[in-house]
Amino acid sequence: MSSDFQPPPKSLSILASVGGVLTAAIAIAILNVWSKQLSKTSLEKPKISTSQTASAQLQQPDKPQRPVSSAKQTEIIASLDAKSLVLPGKPIPKNHLTVAIIPYIAPGVGKLTLEETRTARQAWLYFQRNWNDETGLVNSVDGFASVSMWDQTAAIAALVSARELNIVPMAEFEAKMSKMLKTLASMPLYKGELPNKVYNAKTLVPVNYGQLEKREEIGWSAIDLGRMGIWLKIVGAKYPQMRSQTAAVWKHWQVKRLTKNGQMYGTAVIKGKEQYNQEGRLGYENYAAYGLKLWGLDVKQALDYQSHTAFVDLYGEGIPYDRRDYKNSGANNYVLSEPYILDGIETGFQALPKTYADRILAAQAARYQATKQLTAVTEDNLDRSPYFVYSSLFVNGKAWATITDTQQQHNDLRFLSAKAAIGWHVLYNTAYTQQLFDFVQGNLKSKDGWYNGFYESLHQPNKTLTANNNGVILESLLYKQVGQPLTVWAGVTQF
Repeated sequence: MSSDFQPPPKSLSILASVGGVLTAAIAIAILNVWSKQLSKTSLEKPKISTSQTASAQLQQPDKPQRPVSSAKQTEIIASLDAKSLVLPGKPIPKNHLTVAIIPYIAPGVGKLTLEETRTARQAWLYFQRNWNDETGLVNSVDGFASVSMWDQTAAIAALVSARELNIVPMAEFEAKMSKMLKTLASMPLYKGELPNKVYNAKTLVPVNYGQLEKREEIGWSAIDLGRMGIWLKIVGAKYPQMRSQTAAVWKHWQVKRLTKNGQMYGTAVIKGKEQYNQEGRLGYENYAAYGLKLWGLDVKQALDYQSHTAFVDLYGEGIPYDRRDYKNSGANNYVLSEPYILDGIETGFQALPKTYADRILAAQAARYQATKQLTAVTEDNLDRSPYFVYSSLFVNGKAWATITDTQQQHNDLRFLSAKAAIGWHVLYNTAYTQQLFDFVQGNLKSKDGWYNGFYESLHQPNKTLTANNNGVILESLLYKQVGQPLTVWAGVTQF
């Protein structure tokens, strides 16, 4: 981390691992001493280095050339964001909705530039620092030995990417991957069925979020395991010598519990009682279901991207959203960048129509045109309370809302996401995505990987370092290098 931010000692750190992307119940107790330190840090201004275009809207408020105060600028953008919403939005014609038979290959793919190679090596630093020799698992958040299956999948993706980008030698790759797979095929399970949502990454003790020592089984996430399913297939197909190990992982789990009547189901423990609920909304639901489909599970309903979909206009772009919101279903219907990026990079838009991703990126580019605020939003950890938010294009009827899983709104903590910026760039390679990429290079580099993002209102980095952010960056650059969706590149065949 940079010199103006010093984290607490590891023995005191309680920053939680937040990996169950849509189902995690985030419960993080924050030390008073750390909170005071973070408050002090938040008042310090970072040195910003960025391209001329991207920096125009991110000048510090005390600079004389800034036409309005930071607070006023934030108010103006909030007003424009509110006015950008029109319901109902412009739907996508049905003849444009068919998922591509031939997986999408983005423009500009091929050999990495020197800057892109450096970006990949920088991301790998996180995994070198947060690898646990005892288990082969990787900390979800820097320096805190807690991990979810979503974030462990990011570590698998990172390790594959590091091998194929010649960052780690084959011997190291095989040793690390074998250790990971052996652990996943033998770890203690929630009720002996499926991986707990969170583990102590050193001891394999099932725990709750923000805890390391107290054993607690809190349920499992079908979405997390759907993503894991995709990467187990990629590893098994690309490296035949490891196929038996990836199969052993899947065999260790009672995977039939993940689906019911063609939908995905997860569990949660509320006041000591288990709840078994349908899991997922448009985006992550479809992406994760594709991973379960690769292993032969019935996810027909979960893969249906039309039945629950409506459209809302944001800055003139009609984007898809799930009608099943918190009010009518008890679950938040976040519209986020990440599931579309992952689907494009890993499957070539086989789980979701590429036209959905087109619109979601276009709305963010249109917001930049209207506000001069670079925009690449998705969910992630924060370096301050509430420590995890879903920075959404649309959620529960609100445009450009940043909320927690309990619907607390924190629009002041909206941030440009490093993983979203780089993911969109390798998929689309437009002038706008180039600005996003350049901004990340100029503002979000740390000595131990890439920071999660850059706060719009605070004009400073979100200095959290996570496995998922750095893992998505690495797999994005692998996609760019190989020039194919990663399941296609690996030779994965559908069940």
